[in-house]
Amino acid sequence: MNSRPVLVAGVWRPSLHSSQSFQALNPATGDLLPDVYPVSTLEDVNDACSAAAQTVADLRELPDVTERIAAFLEDYATRIEGAADALVEMAAAETAYPVTPRLRTVELPRTTGQLRQGAAAARGRSWCHATIDTAAKIRSMYAPIAGPVVVFGPNNFPFAFNSVAGGDFVAAIAAGNPVIAKANTSHPGTSRLLAELAFDAVRASGLPVAMVQQLYRTAADVGFALVSHPKVGATGFTGSKHAGLQLKAAADRAGKPIYLEMSSVNPLFVLPGALQERLPAIAKEVFDSCALGSGQFCTRPGLTVVIREPSGQAFVDEACRLFREGPSGTLLGTSGRSAIANGLDELKANGAEVLTGGEPLPGPRVGFANTLLKVSGAAFLEHPLALQTEAFGTVNTIVLCADAGEMAAVASNLEGNLTGSIYSDSSGTDDAMCGELSGILRSKVGRLLNDKMPTGVAVSAAMNHGGPYPATGHPGFTAVGIPASLLRFAALHSYDNVRPQRLPPELQDRNPTGSMWRFIDGRWSTEDVI
Repeated sequence: MNSRPVLVAGVWRPSLHSSQSFQALNPATGDLLPDVYPVSTLEDVNDACSAAAQTVADLRELPDVTERIAAFLEDYATRIEGAADALVEMAAAETAYPVTPRLRTVELPRTTGQLRQGAAAARGRSWCHATIDTAAKIRSMYAPIAGPVVVFGPNNFPFAFNSVAGGDFVAAIAAGNPVIAKANTSHPGTSRLLAELAFDAVRASGLPVAMVQQLYRTAADVGFALVSHPKVGATGFTGSKHAGLQLKAAADRAGKPIYLEMSSVNPLFVLPGALQERLPAIAKEVFDSCALGSGQFCTRPGLTVVIREPSGQAFVDEACRLFREGPSGTLLGTSGRSAIANGLDELKANGAEVLTGGEPLPGPRVGFANTLLKVSGAAFLEHPLALQTEAFGTVNTIVLCADAGEMAAVASNLEGNLTGSIYSDSSGTDDAMCGELSGILRSKVGRLLNDKMPTGVAVSAAMNHGGPYPATGHPGFTAVGIPASLLRFAALHSYDNVRPQRLPPELQDRNPTGSMWRFIDGRWSTEDVI
């Protein structure tokens, strides 16, 4: 069977000298889908990097480049909406996600919304933090990084985090960089359809044709060569900790920036007053959040901490009933089922007890039984790292603490996470405990929540979808939230005593848009420099 072509240097062409191929799996049936995709070689990587490097040079000479980028992002969003039926059908076959509401009414609009937010940020230019010191005659701004951005998309969001349409893609393009997209092998057909639309929009915008390129799969050593390639500017990666750290090691050896989103158990602390006040409702929120998308959300709560008292035990009992009786979802692939089993083995080996579930589902559908575990606070403190092992599915471990002090000790022994949540009562009896835990968690998580599950990642300028290691590779950046997400793929350029006519438009005396915010002599302003 012939493999689908890759998009390299403005041409859909066969992968060069590729001897391997793969097919996507329909996880709802266990059947392979008919299309065949190539495993790309180092030659494909070299060609893509060379074409992208030439694009970087061409962009510097292109008139109205910012407007062209904004127009591309807006046109691409419109083309996605026009092709929604085909995109949703393909994504449903490759992921088993429901067409509605998940794909059509939630994720697809989020994706087009991100693209349009990126267009607005590119056009507005305030994201570049133009800074002007007239007395010292020094001016600086963030500008495109010196090379293309490689984007590795995850398996769990075929649209919103797709390597050729999702948040990292939008941030890289809006910051002015070409993108080499490495599609996730769980949904290559969805990525192919998106790349076709993106390529059409690139040509319509007048941007260089290699502004967007796409490969489907690489062997491990070829992936390492891609992120460390001399012509690459940076990489954005969302996926497992194991793969992320291997790519990071390769990028670090070459001195190449790489921004990783990897592993997070997203702890929940449910305080005694909250349990007294609304125990059944909180237990249902925990299950619903854990089960959303079959537990395949990077912000799924994997750890729930309560005090071991009658209400705490009642919470365990109610949660166990919900996990046992609730429907088990379909996973994205067979590797997910194996990863859950391996994660549970690690948890059980270090003192966690399975209360319900713990086994793969029988039959061809790729699934795993909803699984709830428990462990004592004392046991957790003996093996805190092992008991934070991520099991990426509808899995949660309840930590039963002896008292508030042990609960605080558990919080202090957490690794870095994307999120951390505290549930407290409405009368204020939990306030002192909440304040102590908040102080501990604030340095452990990127997003701190109160009385809310973490699985809603709003596409908001105020969002932080990041956190300390191992949630991400760097705590200072976010993968969601425009314009902040653009800064990952930018370089800070400073101009010292450079003649006015040689400065970029953003740093010249005249405000290039009339509304762009600039930091001029110690204050933010949209005015021209006087």
